[in-house]
Amino acid sequence: MPKEKNWLRIALILSIITIIYNVAEGIISVYFGASDDTLVLLGFGIDSFVEVISGIGILHMVIRMKQSSINEHDRFERQALRITGTAFYILTVGLITGVIYNLYFRISPSSTLPGIIISAISILTMYLLMSFKLKAGRALKSDAIVSDSNCTRTCLYLSVILLVSSLLFEIFKINYLDLAGSLGIAWFSFSEGKEAFEKARKNSLSCSCNNCH
Repeated sequence: MPKEKNWLRIALILSIITIIYNVAEGIISVYFGASDDTLVLLGFGIDSFVEVISGIGILHMVIRMKQSSINEHDRFERQALRITGTAFYILTVGLITGVIYNLYFRISPSSTLPGIIISAISILTMYLLMSFKLKAGRALKSDAIVSDSNCTRTCLYLSVILLVSSLLFEIFKINYLDLAGSLGIAWFSFSEGKEAFEKARKNSLSCSCNNCH
């Protein structure tokens, strides 16, 4: 049992780190995304804020796990999942609308260098968080924490999209590259929104992430 308590403590710390990191990442990304007119970075930043809501639900769940054995989501976690799903759907519509708007008015980013730096840091951070969450989930035999680690994998994919689109735009200065990256973020946002509602309906703590392995 001491070993289980240690892993629960690690899972708790990882949840807190995830929330703090996403808040910082969201603020910086939204600031530079808005000031540099790069839609993919703006969408990435808003996505980070939505992940904070999801992270709070996970943190709440881990705290409950420290107190007693649990088998399903409680009311707070289900509500957090519904809010997360709704926010992801709104982000999806917002990004698609933004792509159409930027295409019509021919708005192009002034620079995507911040996106390159932010995504590079995020890829490293998400990979480490994903790896440690997976270890914690397996050690605790918790499908919910394993699911969370695989959802962190999705955040890593988003970081890769941001890096590729930002890097290519910085080289070729073709606006479609920023918009293509924005649509990539929108696709993942829709998938995450759908997944959040499925988890809320299922109510079980079993792994239901699209990227579970």
